[in-house]
Amino acid sequence: MGKKPFGGRIDPKCEYCAWGSRSADGKMVLCNKRGIMEPLGKCRRFSYDPLKRIPRRAPMLPQYSQEDFSLEDL
Repeated sequence: MGKKPFGGRIDPKCEYCAWGSRSADGKMVLCNKRGIMEPLGKCRRFSYDPLKRIPRRAPMLPQYSQEDFSLEDL
């Protein structure tokens, strides 16, 4: 078996729990076990669902000019 996604330790949050689903406005999580919960909340029934996790945006790459790749300065 390979590496676990996001490392071996995952902090429990309702926003990516298998028991919860986002509300229509996206501000709360509707949990089948506990009812209405905060997205950053947690409970002992947490079950990780990797498909609900939203990945972070990739960082912006620096902009280079043609002069940065020139060998004339050497």
